[in-house]
Amino acid sequence: MDIQDKNKEELKSELRILLQENNSLRVQKEKREAELIIAYKELHSQNKEKEKRAAELIIANLELKFQSEEKAKRAAELIIANIELVFQNKEKEKRAAELIIANKELVFQNKEKGKRAKELIKAKEKAEESDRLKSAFLANMSHEIRTPMNGILGFTNLLKKPNVSGEKQQQYIKVIERSGVRMLNIINNIISISKIESGAMEVNVAATNINEQIEYIYTFFKPEAEAKGITLSFKNSLPLKEAIVKTDREKLFAILTNLIKNAIKYSERGSIEFGYMLKKDREPFEVEFYIKDTGIGIEKDRQKAIFERFFQADISDKSAFEGAGLGLAISKAYVEKLGGKIWVESEKGKGSIFYFTLPYHVETKAEKESNIDKEESALESSLIKLKILIVEDNEASSWLLDEMMENFVKEVLYAVNGLEAVEICRNHPDIDLIFMDIKMPVMEGYEATRLIRQFNKKTCIIAETACALEGDREKALEAGCNEYLTKPIAENKLFSFIGEHFQ
Repeated sequence: MDIQDKNKEELKSELRILLQENNSLRVQKEKREAELIIAYKELHSQNKEKEKRAAELIIANLELKFQSEEKAKRAAELIIANIELVFQNKEKEKRAAELIIANKELVFQNKEKGKRAKELIKAKEKAEESDRLKSAFLANMSHEIRTPMNGILGFTNLLKKPNVSGEKQQQYIKVIERSGVRMLNIINNIISISKIESGAMEVNVAATNINEQIEYIYTFFKPEAEAKGITLSFKNSLPLKEAIVKTDREKLFAILTNLIKNAIKYSERGSIEFGYMLKKDREPFEVEFYIKDTGIGIEKDRQKAIFERFFQADISDKSAFEGAGLGLAISKAYVEKLGGKIWVESEKGKGSIFYFTLPYHVETKAEKESNIDKEESALESSLIKLKILIVEDNEASSWLLDEMMENFVKEVLYAVNGLEAVEICRNHPDIDLIFMDIKMPVMEGYEATRLIRQFNKKTCIIAETACALEGDREKALEAGCNEYLTKPIAENKLFSFIGEHFQ
């Protein structure tokens, strides 16, 4: 009993302990549950905060990403802006350089305009001077042409009078001859200056004996100089073999003739000396010609102007003499065309020395032999007897050719126009030589020559004309002529051609 009671008591005690523990556990549980509820609430709150924070972080991240993109975009814009700035700076520098160049060009253009304005003023003054001189030239030319024409026509009429003595006839003929030479010289000068102006001047280089040229000119001008009481002398400084040079013989003759003619014209007394010297101080060697006179001299300020065209025709020049004022201009053009230069040294009242140079080109041995053969053939031409046809509408020209060819012909036929010439050639195929005038009625010379060449290729045809214009020679040769001669026909040229062609 006691044991059971004890056990009961123990059990009750344990039960109370267990109840206490259980109550304690319940209290702890409740406390724990309350804590869990609080923790849950805190956790729930924290989760909401986390979600909110996460959302904020997402927003912040998006903002950061946006800002990064904006920064990148801004950086790109800054790069582009920097590139543009560099480009603009380069453009500014380029523009500044262009402005500097433009400014320099503007300064240069202003200078050029000023220079051009001065040139235009000078050109205007020169043109006005040229017009004045040309007008004076035309007035002077009228005088120069009418004067010899007066001599020719006047003394021709005097020759028609009956009972004119032989002595007087010879005097009249000399006047007519001198007037004709003067007229021809004027015409030649006009043609020469026309060729020079148009650039049609040709150079015919051949072996030329300058000693013979000098001696011939001396012989030619000596009577004229002595008639004025002037002593004329010359000086050849080279032996014969060294005096044969390659140049244009006719142009050299024209230059010397013009200069000596002027020396006589502008000298009242005293002396005239001309000649040449070989200059070997530099290569290529040059022949320096000189014409020294004791005439009126030339003022210093006019020594260049005298080589200008029409200078002598300046009617305001009180010292102007007879002449067209073209001789020195032609001489200057000829000298320069032949590769030389011309100048003058002069003092007013004491005389002048004209100088000009030409290249010293000597001919080779083969060329010398060829020239000898030509001279021999020209001599042999005097033995030739030809059947010729003279086609000429001018009776005087036809008669002149007839007289010139007297020693060379066995038979002469005549035609006054191209059509007659063609018919005569058909009927006389054995004609050796035809003198074909160019300007004729009915049919002109070019057409007649072309028709003759259709059935006759052998007969020699010489074109002869008074026109002597640029291109006429080429037209004649193209039509079928063998040679071209200008009126007045030079006998030496004609006979030389006949000798070469019919040798």
